[in-house]
Amino acid sequence: MKTTLTQEIEKALYYYCIELGGIVVEEVTMPDEQGIVDTLACFFKPVQREWRCYELKVTKADFYSKAKLSFVGNYNYFVLPEVLYEKVQGDIPNEIGVLVYRPYRESAEITKELPAAGTFFVAKKPLKQKLQVAEEALTQRFMASLFREVRKAKRMDYGTSFFSTEQLYKELRRRLADHDSLQEDNYYQRFIEDVQAARIASLEEELRALEQDYQFLRQQQQVRRRPTEPLE
Repeated sequence: MKTTLTQEIEKALYYYCIELGGIVVEEVTMPDEQGIVDTLACFFKPVQREWRCYELKVTKADFYSKAKLSFVGNYNYFVLPEVLYEKVQGDIPNEIGVLVYRPYRESAEITKELPAAGTFFVAKKPLKQKLQVAEEALTQRFMASLFREVRKAKRMDYGTSFFSTEQLYKELRRRLADHDSLQEDNYYQRFIEDVQAARIASLEEELRALEQDYQFLRQQQQVRRRPTEPLE
């Protein structure tokens, strides 16, 4: 699970790269066991594309973990909180740059109108390197990750209509034993009860409409049965 700080920095980095003119996506799986790039940005230069890789670290243990560092781009950066940078700066390789995260200190009324809660300053510039993977493979993985994010966005936008009936049924079956801590019934039972309640409400509404139609037709029939009044 990502910490709140990690999510905050990730969001700020996304908008930071966009402001610089890049196309950016998170969590891009690399080929040839090169790991996963936390954030990958592509910048279109006059002659060729420029790839920048960003590894986010928020704790000392995270920084010194043995997890694969996917520095495969032309420019590669650690993205760190300022307090962490002060502790680990001596162990950062010469060719790797550092972006230090600084949250905004303005009032909540101002910061809520901004796309992110902070920004970055370049504490250490990276050295340009050759790509560690073939650019074609890098481009394919980049596009696949962008497509993944589009699918996620469409699912959020379309809601359950994005999924087939079979997928929804399987998910309901999977949640058969799941319980909400605030509810005695499980999700499946609550769904069935909601469906039944909605159906009953629909039938009641239909019945009321039929009763109104019946009363109207009965009145019309009674009017037609009345004797015609004689003309004077």
